[in-house]
Amino acid sequence: MHIHILGICGTFMGSLAQLAVAEGHRVTGSDANVYPPMSTQLQQVGIQITEGYDPAQLEPAPDLVIIGNALSRGNPAVEAVLEKGLRYTSGAQWLCDHFLGGRWVLAVSGTHGKTTTASMLAWILEAADMQPGFLIGGVPGNFGVSARLGESPFFVVEADEYDTAFFDKRSKFVHYRPRTVIINNLEFDHADIFEDLASIQKQFHHLVRTVPASGLIVAAAEEAVEQVLEKGCWSEVQRVGSESEDGVRLGDWCAVDIAADGSSFSVQFEGKAEARVEWDLTGQHNVSNGLAAMAAARHVGVTPDLSAAALESFQGVKRRMECLGEVAGIRVYDDFAHHPTAIESTLNGLRAKVGQDKIIALIEPRSNTMRMGVHQGKLAQSCARADMVLWYQPEGMSWSLEDLTDHSSVPAKIFNSIESGVESALELADAGSHIVVMSNGGFGGIHQRLIGALEQKYDR
Repeated sequence: MHIHILGICGTFMGSLAQLAVAEGHRVTGSDANVYPPMSTQLQQVGIQITEGYDPAQLEPAPDLVIIGNALSRGNPAVEAVLEKGLRYTSGAQWLCDHFLGGRWVLAVSGTHGKTTTASMLAWILEAADMQPGFLIGGVPGNFGVSARLGESPFFVVEADEYDTAFFDKRSKFVHYRPRTVIINNLEFDHADIFEDLASIQKQFHHLVRTVPASGLIVAAAEEAVEQVLEKGCWSEVQRVGSESEDGVRLGDWCAVDIAADGSSFSVQFEGKAEARVEWDLTGQHNVSNGLAAMAAARHVGVTPDLSAAALESFQGVKRRMECLGEVAGIRVYDDFAHHPTAIESTLNGLRAKVGQDKIIALIEPRSNTMRMGVHQGKLAQSCARADMVLWYQPEGMSWSLEDLTDHSSVPAKIFNSIESGVESALELADAGSHIVVMSNGGFGGIHQRLIGALEQKYDR
């Protein structure tokens, strides 16, 4: 079958494309923004990518068009699909119909940490010789690909609450029919499609409704998640938490004796010591991610000690605090930041790891929610652990970043071009500095341009 995917370079659609190729289909696709790492993955499996949405790409007509949720009415290719009466569907529906039926689906949801937690869970199952299939919105270092069919009944999927398609406004995860669900956390996000947190919680309760009575919901021990479960729950729930400052242990699964930088922690389940994890990751957010992955893995038979051993060899995920290079003692990282909480968690974790070393944050507020200014009041304070913040003011954003610099607790400035951002970072960085580039997009290739400029400056 010839499948053409509109919006193929999105993390979900690109991963789906790889599954379709593995199943033997001929796959082509198009996108408005083509950039690594997804474009590289697609090219490696022989998928032809067209830049833009000229209707000519639909000639001759494919057997099926899968339409990504970033496309809407008015898009030339979408209009051509409808006008010509071509067969079409959504990515989430096609994933369900062709890959998830009859499998034990482990779905990882929540505002933050989905990609990392799903990657951890897939690696735990792999280390336990379960050979899972997976579809993840990133590239786990242990696998080198974001999706595979697998050779067992188990399938790990990153379960996104974003809407499915222009013709299906339900969250994507309602299609997945999981037996094991992780709800990592809940905050207001995706302001372009959700009015408030309550409307997001409603979608999460739709997900809860799809879990069978014999299933398991691994839930963060926090109020917003608890409010979802209070709407009605028909499955076992295991809560994930940590030891509070006054010694109170929160949750069925609890992280205790946590190192200051999150590089090690002990695991308790129902008050019993189970394992200790010593790994290369940092930050309280990753401790929580790892704990949730261990809880979900136990539901399919992996003991906590085996999960802990797997996590110690976990190699992280591309674009999640990925160190891209080091020049003259200056390290450059890439981080997929899309929300103030994610920015804060990343910088807190790095600060705990590097101590007094200089941290320079280059941030592109690219997500729809940040571009709309919804989290404007939280962005400045999210960078408090950096020594300097460079904010990129992209074209077309409806509000000015000047308010952030005016109210920042650390030195901050705005740059309006990639070139000026690189120049500012070069002026600020010296040996021992850590430059963290944060964006949920390609950011104009600033990462490699920055490394190239450092190499040129220091004659490497």
